[in-house]
Amino acid sequence: PRPRPFQNLLLLLWTLLNCGLGGSAQGPGEWTPWGSWSRCSSSCGRGVSVHSRRCVRFPGEEPCWGDSHEYRLCQLLDCPPGVMPFRDLQCALYNGRPVLGSQKTYRWVPFYGAPNQCDLNCLAEGHAFYHSFGRVLDGTTCSPGAQELCVAGRCLSAGCDGLLGSDVREDRCGRCGGANDSCLLVQRVFRDAGAFAGYWNVTLIPAGARHIRVAHRSRNHLALMGSDGRYVLNGDWVVSRPGTYEAVGTRVVYTRDASREETLRAAGPTSHDLLLQVLLQEPNPGIEFEFWLPREHYGPFQAQVQALGWSLRQPQPREVVPPPPPSAIPARTPTLAPDHCPPCPDTRGRAHRLLHYCGSDFVFQARVLGRHRQDQETRYEVRVQLVYKNRSPLRTREYVWAPGHCPCPLLSPHREYLLAVRRLVSPDGTQDRLLLPHAGYARPWSPAEDSRARLAARRCPL
Repeated sequence: PRPRPFQNLLLLLWTLLNCGLGGSAQGPGEWTPWGSWSRCSSSCGRGVSVHSRRCVRFPGEEPCWGDSHEYRLCQLLDCPPGVMPFRDLQCALYNGRPVLGSQKTYRWVPFYGAPNQCDLNCLAEGHAFYHSFGRVLDGTTCSPGAQELCVAGRCLSAGCDGLLGSDVREDRCGRCGGANDSCLLVQRVFRDAGAFAGYWNVTLIPAGARHIRVAHRSRNHLALMGSDGRYVLNGDWVVSRPGTYEAVGTRVVYTRDASREETLRAAGPTSHDLLLQVLLQEPNPGIEFEFWLPREHYGPFQAQVQALGWSLRQPQPREVVPPPPPSAIPARTPTLAPDHCPPCPDTRGRAHRLLHYCGSDFVFQARVLGRHRQDQETRYEVRVQLVYKNRSPLRTREYVWAPGHCPCPLLSPHREYLLAVRRLVSPDGTQDRLLLPHAGYARPWSPAEDSRARLAARRCPL
């Protein structure tokens, strides 16, 4: 196209007028657009890439605000074994070269005891002195094994945006620079547990959970079970060693100290559901747990927990009721008849069946012969007809216990059910029971239920 000197002159005059030339110019100059990123400073492993921009300002204007250079991490393939580290290579460049104003030469290796980590401090092999050769090259690690890198003589860490020196961090939801507004904190203190030794469910930790933390102090032990029914730690009455365990796409750090404090921590996110349990050996003093869950996962989690019969509300301290005066006649607490019990939570679904099948000690078909209420429990007498899963031998006739006068689900005499129950042994060993937990698995037996149980057995081997 033809040059247009008149239009260009008008554009220049308009720019000068808008920038305030001829008057008192104020404000900073303007940056040019960022240039393209440079090649990685390293040929393998981690390195640094840089891009820059220029400040354009007219006389009288202040310097531009901000940085003229930005640095970001670049990650290449891991360096092959035996490759000389980057800092060692820079020191070795001065081998055989005279320094310190003499003709004497030395062999140099990195020295990490100097104040500035980003200076090229090299120790003369066989001698008790080191020399600083100026700054290390950009992309050199600040110290062996460190995540920080040296850039322009400064030791910088990378933010979640990949920029070195950036203070942008992931929020608890895993969003870079987020404000924790796309997830919810689930935080509880679990105080419920029975009086018998054995495994008790604490909570479901659903897929997508982050920043998981569980802690308690007692002789009891925390246990984790995967969605396939296999224990990650402390399963099958065997206490695992403290350490780091790989499970559901994250690392679970398990600690236990001499004061009987036990903790579980995991950064997440979890790729599948986890079931947190406690192996009870003494009364439960309380188990604190928390994790962050994406908002869209909270509704299904809430529904699943309610179906399993676990409280979602923070347990409140019980009121201390003063004893009645001697003349007072204590009122009897009415016992609800089965017909007046509140409805049980919905426990249908494959996930519920698999969870209870895998977490139970026994699964069997039984006919209910009788039902008896005793204190705050319900006892069923059953005849075992077909065993699908057992951790110890079962008798032909057994007692199955359920908590409360209104157990869920309620079993009717003279009917056959498929039951998933646990074995609970009191700490002193004087009582040994089969327990059907609240909202547990008890379905009227049918050929279809038999097929579902056999299918669950394949997904959850003994």
